[in-house]
Amino acid sequence: MNKKGHVLNAILLALGLGVILTVDPRSFEPTADSAFLLAQKIGQLSLPVVLGALFPDVDTAFGKHRKTLHNLPVLAIFLVFPLVFGNLQFVWIGVATHYVLDMVGSKRGIALFYPLSPQEYDLPTGVATSSKHADAVTVVVTVAELGVLAGIHYYLFSLDVSLADAAASFTAVV
Repeated sequence: MNKKGHVLNAILLALGLGVILTVDPRSFEPTADSAFLLAQKIGQLSLPVVLGALFPDVDTAFGKHRKTLHNLPVLAIFLVFPLVFGNLQFVWIGVATHYVLDMVGSKRGIALFYPLSPQEYDLPTGVATSSKHADAVTVVVTVAELGVLAGIHYYLFSLDVSLADAAASFTAVV
């Protein structure tokens, strides 16, 4: 995807994650307090999700685009970052969804196992980044990503806890 697509993805993710993390669909009653809590959560999520969603494309300025910062070792660093430093726990979601958008939404794909392998992986669902359909594909992929994140949050483990706590609750379920 292009920069516009990743910005659109990040904004929609921050809005959608705010709803997922704030609204319990089984007991939600709209009130002024719930609207304030939702706006507050969206505000808290916006910076880390947008940073994560835009970070991988920093490799356009150095290295090899869709290789240097578009791989699983980089994602692992962002997964571990909050465990070590105790903050920015949602940056990894922005990075991971950037990867998904590049693999599913664009024709080229990304080198998931770089630097071990330069092979780029993609799905045959993508469009050219200059396509008139790129924004629509971005929205469809983002809605699917939010569906997966909602499923994880409601059925596996809460996304608004630390990754260490999430890992502990996931192993308890499995």
